[in-house]
Amino acid sequence: MSSPEHTEIRAYRIGEVADRVGVTPRTIRYYEELGLLGGAPERSKGAHRHYGEADVVRLQELIRLRNLLGLSLDELRSLAEAEEARAALRDRWADDPTDAERARIVREAIPLVEQQLELVRARQRTLDEFAAELADKLERLGALRAELPEGEA
Repeated sequence: MSSPEHTEIRAYRIGEVADRVGVTPRTIRYYEELGLLGGAPERSKGAHRHYGEADVVRLQELIRLRNLLGLSLDELRSLAEAEEARAALRDRWADDPTDAERARIVREAIPLVEQQLELVRARQRTLDEFAAELADKLERLGALRAELPEGEA
């Protein structure tokens, strides 16, 4: 059994990450360029990129949000920035702050969650509108089918 100080941290190459997440290496590079995914800052030009498990998890979450919500890259960046700010607040909370500091943390967290929720609700409204359009089309098609002779519908 190994002790925590001897735990090996697995480093993945860009192709391995791409395969695990189901994207192309170019997508990963592009996300790095946009600041959505931090590349290794100490990597020299032309050197291989290496990613840790936290990078893989972050990329999986970004892709999930992009696909689930149909976010633009700007919206995805905004959502990710709010989540990073919330993570920093959670870290501050975990440091056993005073009640006054906890109150500040909560005040700072509320607009971040509101921002994220509004983005999700906007997508939800768009989906609701699309669902209503499809329901209307289905109703019209049902009415047309009812008007046709029995053998032709």
